[in-house]
Amino acid sequence: MTTSSKPPHKLDNTPPQTPALGFYGADPADPEYQQDPYPGYFELRETQPVNLTPLGNWRLSRYDDCVRLLRHVPAGMRLADGGIPGQQANEDSAPPSFMLLQDGAPHTRLRKLVSRGFTPRAAQEWRPRIEAIAHELVDQIPIGEETDLIARLALPLPATLICELMGVPAEDRDLFTRWTADATHGLVTVWGEASEDILKRVEEARNGLIGYFSRLIQSRRNQPGDDLIDVLIAAEEDGDRLSPEELMANCIGLLVAGFETTIGLIGNGLTTLIQHPAEFAKLKNRPELIESAVEECLRYCGPITETIRIMHEEAEFDGFVIPKNASVGVMTAAANRDPDHYENPEVFDIERWAKNPAPPPHLAFGGGAHFCLGAHLARLETQAAIGTFVQRFDEVELVNKKPEWGRSLFRVPGRVPVRLG
Repeated sequence: MTTSSKPPHKLDNTPPQTPALGFYGADPADPEYQQDPYPGYFELRETQPVNLTPLGNWRLSRYDDCVRLLRHVPAGMRLADGGIPGQQANEDSAPPSFMLLQDGAPHTRLRKLVSRGFTPRAAQEWRPRIEAIAHELVDQIPIGEETDLIARLALPLPATLICELMGVPAEDRDLFTRWTADATHGLVTVWGEASEDILKRVEEARNGLIGYFSRLIQSRRNQPGDDLIDVLIAAEEDGDRLSPEELMANCIGLLVAGFETTIGLIGNGLTTLIQHPAEFAKLKNRPELIESAVEECLRYCGPITETIRIMHEEAEFDGFVIPKNASVGVMTAAANRDPDHYENPEVFDIERWAKNPAPPPHLAFGGGAHFCLGAHLARLETQAAIGTFVQRFDEVELVNKKPEWGRSLFRVPGRVPVRLG
């Protein structure tokens, strides 16, 4: 990777200035960065923490700046006037109804209605079933031969759970897997440019998901049950309910947002533990560390490395003014290794969250109004998958030194082949 000299920062009593354009080690088109972005995050955070790229978008990489933007600065998922980035003002296009793409009162309304199925209590009720699925899957992993941890555990656990949560046949799991991986790239089509291939894949995934959920929702209206779709159909707040369009959009959005990222969290977590045999052994000997271990996986190698916000008002960061309606990449993965907040941040330490009674919260689930709704469920799934696997196997070796990334927009492994002894 090429390095860049440190850009000038604003001096006292001088007017705001524009940062020197550059990627500063974190160029999305660089194959090295795609394979391992963390050296790039280090360089970006240390040399130009308030960054304006040659593509015209801004990036923040220090913990305090990321927290400030997510929680305190007027910003959101849409333009200041409520428009959608990239959409012309006179376009006759219905705005997306998924709550992630909403701001202010519309977002608050949708989140209240949808959150009924994602409370901590609701997630805890699924713990016995999640643990049972994890044990069933780990029992089927063969010893003494090469096996893929994504195909055997990281994918089928959240896939089985989401099918049961939504009351859909388990045999449709492969459809969900392909559609959700492709649908994640839909975020690129909202906040930036995308290739013709990506646009085609996104459109096919959307059409597939819309057709499937149309049939599924209609069947639930005709024959109600007690799964998540039924909860969303019945969700009510002060007499308000989800419209048919909102129900469809949020069923699909929750599936895409939660399923794919949980595969990545489990897959990345297992890979990182195997790469750190001392930590693997520590967790095996002290299974009570599983909650701390999963929090460290979220901090150290979470599947979502940044989140996008649109400025609703201009704001100054470190002497640089980011203008209204500018797109800002909040580099949460870089913030999660900020040495001003984490001791030895480049060290993978599964005791980190157990030793510190009040650690700075990591940003793996975002922050502010759009904090991940499925965080509790993702934690439980990952604790069950990783905890069960570590207790079952003694010798685990990665077949490939470099990860094989999947089709997702997020950092989700496509395969993690290992040999088990």
